[in-house]
Amino acid sequence: MNSNEIKALDKGKIAGTYARYDMVAETGKGARCTDKDGKEYIDFTAGIGVNSLGFCDDGWIQAVTAQLNKLQHVSNLFYTEPQAEVAKILTERTGMAKVFFGNSGAEANEAAIKTARKYGTTKKGSSAGKIITLENSFHGRTMAAITATGQEHYHKYFTPFLEGFDYCPVNDAGKLEQLANNDTCAIMMELIQGEGGVLNLDEGFVKTAEEICRSKNILLIVDEVQTGIGRSGTLFAYEQFGIEPDIITFAKGIGGGLPIGGTLFSEKCCDILEAGDHGTTYGGNPVACAGALEVLRRMDENFLQEVREKGRYLKERLLRLPQVTEVSGMGLMLGIALKEREAADVVAKALKEGLMILTAKDRVRLLPPLTITYDELDEGIQRLKKALI
Repeated sequence: MNSNEIKALDKGKIAGTYARYDMVAETGKGARCTDKDGKEYIDFTAGIGVNSLGFCDDGWIQAVTAQLNKLQHVSNLFYTEPQAEVAKILTERTGMAKVFFGNSGAEANEAAIKTARKYGTTKKGSSAGKIITLENSFHGRTMAAITATGQEHYHKYFTPFLEGFDYCPVNDAGKLEQLANNDTCAIMMELIQGEGGVLNLDEGFVKTAEEICRSKNILLIVDEVQTGIGRSGTLFAYEQFGIEPDIITFAKGIGGGLPIGGTLFSEKCCDILEAGDHGTTYGGNPVACAGALEVLRRMDENFLQEVREKGRYLKERLLRLPQVTEVSGMGLMLGIALKEREAADVVAKALKEGLMILTAKDRVRLLPPLTITYDELDEGIQRLKKALI
């Protein structure tokens, strides 16, 4: 099929839950993607932060292919080595105690929410099931995760929602203290609000949240679905805020392109979920875990230092563009505030110039592969400059 035939088939047969960009992706390597018509693009999206090693990384392909030739699936009723190895690396590098594997960020957050509510009701009493999240947050599209999301437009049409969520204004420590009471089991936050505009939380507010949790026996949940697995320049963004969460959720970049997510638990709550409390058929699939192992093994301190340096390099050059008023985010997760430009219009124009970028509310969002080269960063900036004219 040609590109027009593919688009027509898609529109006729696939539910219209995405406003797709006008490009049919065909092949990719590293930070370069080629469409069905042979046009090449620089990729500053990484599949919304998923392709941490870029398109079709050789080592990742070898790891995944080797596992496919051994065992593709067996279910969580049996043990598998790749899943155990990923759990070992994650817990050793974070100091957390145990992990639950799912398939996505929303599933990871569902597991965190269920854990927090069981913790609250068993440790504090039957009424302690309230979870505080932040306004402008995003935690996923399943019913609990979308209720946790503090953006009203995500809540249209899908009532009734789950009870037991309160929303705190971002960086308002006084309001957070007021909301946190005996019925609260958890405070849940993204340290950089990705879908909310790539907006960093204040470090002081984050540390206050941790203090409230410690003093009131409340779990601190950090949603690292987008910020985690090297994206911010450290394995997880919380490391740069000087806190120790009770629960960390992750997904996106860990699989390198395959669906895998998970929930890390500290000693405080690692045994709250028992057999039968939660589950997943595909979670921790051995092929996805083989990809995750390759990703994690590559992310040593030298790799992460390069991510931080590339992030600084990209930010400095973006700030030189006359249309750019601010650059938020950390590492290779950046949001661009523009002067007299609509983010959606810039994204569409950039695609015509051969650059794949994203929006996040009124900002342009950049999530390049963590392996992107400096030459590719420069080339992408030049194409963005043309899109801003």
